[in-house]
Amino acid sequence: MAASLLKGLGTALVTPFNNHRIDFVALKKIVQYNLSNGVDFLVPLGTTGETSTLTDTECLQLLDAVMEANPENKPVVCGWFGKNSTQLVIDLLKKTPLDGIHSILVASPYYNKPSQTGLFHHFTAIADQSPKPVVLYNVPSRTAVNINAETTLRLAEHPNIIGTKEASGDFNQIMQILKYRPAGFSMLSGDDMLTLPMIACGAEGVISVISNAFPGIFSEMVNAALAGDLAKAKSKNDLLLDVHKWLYIEGNPVGIKAALSLLSWCTDEVRLPLYPLSEQNMAHLKEAIKSL
Repeated sequence: MAASLLKGLGTALVTPFNNHRIDFVALKKIVQYNLSNGVDFLVPLGTTGETSTLTDTECLQLLDAVMEANPENKPVVCGWFGKNSTQLVIDLLKKTPLDGIHSILVASPYYNKPSQTGLFHHFTAIADQSPKPVVLYNVPSRTAVNINAETTLRLAEHPNIIGTKEASGDFNQIMQILKYRPAGFSMLSGDDMLTLPMIACGAEGVISVISNAFPGIFSEMVNAALAGDLAKAKSKNDLLLDVHKWLYIEGNPVGIKAALSLLSWCTDEVRLPLYPLSEQNMAHLKEAIKSL
């Protein structure tokens, strides 16, 4: 299935809450803020969106809200499909309306720790059945299993697998994929702090957390890096360097929601078992943002 190559800055959207319910007003404002500040595509219902705590009804409502807030029809990559059962993913694909969706982001299965052979067949089965192109999501810190370079490259030959969000942090693996991948297979950073060096090595962009709050700065950094202006990219990257730490110190999206609350975009509310940023770390985050 043909699909345009994902490139540039994609925002892994938060799901704002207010009194335990999704705050759709805040969500649409955050989407519009991102789109007006250079974000190239949107990624709702991923890890940053706390999808594992949402009901199916909430997921469908949120997807509709994001589409409504995207009048220019920038690509939307739906991250709802990271399950630890292959058949559950296929069943979910069959009943989910995907009109207007560019592609789906599929994290490797968590908890059951499949072999590389199991991973290959998991993603192949999904790609065979999916009506939309598939983007792999390798995040071993969360799933307890790494999609290694050899498996990624085997999967890259599938006509319906168009790229990977690589969050292994392993630059040897990243460079192996970049060297041997087929044409038309995109590499996207899954780690904001490694985006600049990954683009310097040949990656096409990033699916970002920090861009929820600072889309303009991060977009300038990504675009400069893609244009080969690494000096400008570094200067933009340095602006946010001291903010990153506080976004992840108590987990994602705890930190980015704290930042968004400081910037008055939404509350810092997260759903249990996550818990809002501690007062001490909130003060550190506030100082880091002030330094901008």
